[in-house]
Amino acid sequence: MRFPVLLIGLILLAGLLCKQLIDTPPSGNPVRIGIDGLSHDHVHGLLNRYKERADILIVGIAEPNKKRAQELADRYGFDMNIVYDDLATMVEKTQPEGVVAFNSIYDHLSTVEVCAPRGIHVMVEKPLAVSTEHAEEMKKLARENNIHLLTNYETTWYPAHYKAFEMAVLKQEIGDINKVIINDGHKGPVEIGCSPEFLEWLTDPVLNGGGAVTDFGCYGANLMTWIMQNEEPETVTAILQTIKPEVYPEVDDQATIILTYPHAQAVIQGSWNWPIDRKDLSIYGEEGYVSVLNSHDLEYRLARSTPKREEKVTESPLEAKEPFNYFANVIRGDVKVKVTDLSSLENNLIVVKILDAAKQSAAEGRTVQFTK
Repeated sequence: MRFPVLLIGLILLAGLLCKQLIDTPPSGNPVRIGIDGLSHDHVHGLLNRYKERADILIVGIAEPNKKRAQELADRYGFDMNIVYDDLATMVEKTQPEGVVAFNSIYDHLSTVEVCAPRGIHVMVEKPLAVSTEHAEEMKKLARENNIHLLTNYETTWYPAHYKAFEMAVLKQEIGDINKVIINDGHKGPVEIGCSPEFLEWLTDPVLNGGGAVTDFGCYGANLMTWIMQNEEPETVTAILQTIKPEVYPEVDDQATIILTYPHAQAVIQGSWNWPIDRKDLSIYGEEGYVSVLNSHDLEYRLARSTPKREEKVTESPLEAKEPFNYFANVIRGDVKVKVTDLSSLENNLIVVKILDAAKQSAAEGRTVQFTK
C-alpha cells in the first residue's frame, strides 16, 4: 500500500514544482512594482494574495489617504512603512521598475509625468486617459523616455475573446464582418457597493472624464479597435443619458455609441442600469456570427444553414494569463507588445479619441466625423 501513497506524493510535488516554475521568473528575481493610488477598487485584484507571488514584488505605494491605506493594509497585510504621501517620494525611496496606477483617470497623466523621465514603466487601469489631450502628452512622455505605457482591461484576459477573434478575424469563418455589438456594465457603482474613495472620482465628470461612457464605453472601443486591427472609425454617433439623476447628478449613467467603418459598424452599449452584470459581445459576418457570452462561454453559427453551437473556452493564446504577470513579463522583455494588442498604447490612443468624439456627439446632438 506504500506505492500509491508515494505516487500521490510525487504527483503533488510535481504540481508544486510546476507552479513554482510558472510563477518564478527566468532570472529568479521578481520585478519591483510600485502602486500609485489605492482609490480604484480594482486594486483588490493586485493586493489579493500578492504575498504568494514570485513574479512581482510590491516595493512601495503612493497614497495620501492614510485611512484608506490602513484599511487595505489591515485587510491584505502590507506594511504601512511602504506607503508614501506622493508618487515622486515613493519612486525615489523604493526604485520600482514599473508602476501600476490605481488612481483617478485624470491622474494617469501625472503618474506618467513622474515615472517616464525616470525610466519607470507604467500600466494604468482602463481607460488610458480622460481626454485626447492627456493621452497625447502621455504618449509623448512614454516615447521620449522609452518606457512601456499599457492599459489594463478585465476583458483582455477573457479566453473566449481570443477564440472569437481567431474565428472571426484571423480565419474569417463567418465571412466579412459587418456588425459588432458590445454590451458592458452593471446596475451602477453606487448600487453594487463601490467604495466611497472610488465613487468620489468615478462619478466626477472631470476626474473620470464622464460616467458610464468612460467606465464602460471604453471596453467596447478597445475591443472594436482590436477587431478592426487599429483601423479608425469614419464616424462616431452617441447618445448619453442620466436615467438616475438622483444617484448620478453630474455624469451620464447610460451610453450608446455607434461607430461606422467603410464596410462595418459597431454598437457599443455601456450602462450603469443593466439589471445584471454584462461583458459580452457579438460579431456578425455575411455568413454567420460568433458571440462571447462571458469570459469562457462562446456561441456561434458559421452559416445560416448550420445549427447553433456552444463551446466553453478555457485556454488562452496569451503568454501571460493575468495583468500583473503580463506587465512583469513585458518589463523583463519576455513578452513583446504588438501595436494591435488590447493593452497597447496605439490601441488605447484610438479608444480615447473615440470616447472624446462620443462625448462631443452627445453634447452637440450630431454625428462626428472622426479626425485621422
